[in-house]
Amino acid sequence: MCRTAITREEGASKGRYVYRPEDSGESAELTYSRVSPTRIIVDHTGVPDSLRGQGIGQALAREAVEDARADGVRIIPLCPFFKAQAQRHPEWHDVVEI
Repeated sequence: MCRTAITREEGASKGRYVYRPEDSGESAELTYSRVSPTRIIVDHTGVPDSLRGQGIGQALAREAVEDARADGVRIIPLCPFFKAQAQRHPEWHDVVEI
């Protein structure tokens, strides 16, 4: 998986990270809502069956964590997948509210 294939799209109150492989018409995404200038809620991670098993969901989650650190934002994990990843990665707890 090419890391540069992950892009961040952000609006005033919502955003998402999208993975679009060059060789597929499908994409994976992690979506979030901004609840304050310093907090976001990660509410959904979706990876189509054709892209599963490649670590794409984890890469999307890691990208969100790295951006949260850079932006000084805390993450509230409502998405079950993201929450499970955060529980497996205690090094994320500086920005993820478990």
